[in-house]
Amino acid sequence: MTQELHIIGGGMAGSEAAWQAAEQGVRVVIHEMRPQVGTFAHRTGNFAEMVCSNSFRSDDDERNAVGLLHWEMRAANGLIMAMAETHRLPAGGALAVDRDPFAEAVTAKLNAHPLISSSFEEVTELPDQGSWIIATGPLTSGALAQSIRAATGADALAFFDAIAPIVYAESVDMSLAWMQSRYDKGETVEEQTAYMNCPMTKDEYYAFIDALLAAEKTEFHEGETAGYFDGCLPIEVMAERGRETLRFGPMKPVGLTNPHNPMKPYAVVQLRRDNKLGTLYNIVGFQTKMKHGAQTAVFKMIPALHDASFARLGGIHRNTFINSPTLLDDQMRLKSRPNIRFAGQITGVEGYVESSAMGLLAGRMAAAELQGRLLPPPPPDTAMGALITHITGGADAKTFQPMNVNFGLFPPIDARGGRKGRKDRYKAYTDRAKESFTEWLS
Repeated sequence: MTQELHIIGGGMAGSEAAWQAAEQGVRVVIHEMRPQVGTFAHRTGNFAEMVCSNSFRSDDDERNAVGLLHWEMRAANGLIMAMAETHRLPAGGALAVDRDPFAEAVTAKLNAHPLISSSFEEVTELPDQGSWIIATGPLTSGALAQSIRAATGADALAFFDAIAPIVYAESVDMSLAWMQSRYDKGETVEEQTAYMNCPMTKDEYYAFIDALLAAEKTEFHEGETAGYFDGCLPIEVMAERGRETLRFGPMKPVGLTNPHNPMKPYAVVQLRRDNKLGTLYNIVGFQTKMKHGAQTAVFKMIPALHDASFARLGGIHRNTFINSPTLLDDQMRLKSRPNIRFAGQITGVEGYVESSAMGLLAGRMAAAELQGRLLPPPPPDTAMGALITHITGGADAKTFQPMNVNFGLFPPIDARGGRKGRKDRYKAYTDRAKESFTEWLS
């Protein structure tokens, strides 16, 4: 049996899958169509390029499911987490990274590995022979997506993913804005002042909402439907759900103290550092499908951004994923063609970390199979186990939608001795998961 594994896609999942398989002693070929064939969202040909946020979200491994997933990936020698730590930026309790150096570092590590090679071309059909992992992510090429539909006998599901704009820090009016992480989270002053906060009065907020709702939006092509994932809703879609929705979402004014004005702001727009130099900041939670001209006008209504310059405006793109509960077995193999595994966002997980984690599992499982072994999935009481259980059978196939990791996917904690408070309950989840994952790794 050949010891070579082929991976289509060099994003988060494909990069992690390649690293894990190679570290297990398997020769790997990464097939990546960039930069020869570009996409709407990518700017480079680097592996693991971050096209939306630069945040891996919470790094709290004791009381947060995402932070627990970070812990598991670190324990499993995860490349993505190691490079994220190397290129970490201050972000309160979150793990945010300097996106370009991060992707360059992942690319360098993969290129330097003696068992990993790369082939830069578009793969347009699912291969019949050999061991393959499909990790093409949210922007799977049209030809390959059509081949997947033909092979599965089912239409790929689609939703639309929106990208937030990035602002030049020097163009923000700091006589109105201030630096503070919500609730002063973080152990250092740098962490506690990681976010730029732009306050709004009640009148300014409502004027902003009016302009947001009236702004010209990107139209969908014929046959496309806007089935958004709730974790990446465009701000105008949130605003359409109610004029106060944004105040209880990305613009909530809690946990912050304005040093310029003792009056509590009615709403606050937060910007998070996007690069190590601190010259670029992305507007947190401001994914949008407004046309570019409208974005500039509407965002400049935020008082501290009245003279803002944008390094990148927001955008929207199609995101395709398969109905994994119907199509995949617990080894992430396509039931009808078991030489093919799927990993990453195309399986119906959402987020950089979740995608990378599914790449980690797919890479390890494929390597084990090529070496004549069967690697069982992690226990369902671990973060990785909860995710793979969800996408390969735990979810209702009829209502399957992209899912972030969360404690609702875990088996319940034994409540004997009385119901625990939320913080203690989450700590019990993570303690149990760490023990189970450590045993699985061994």
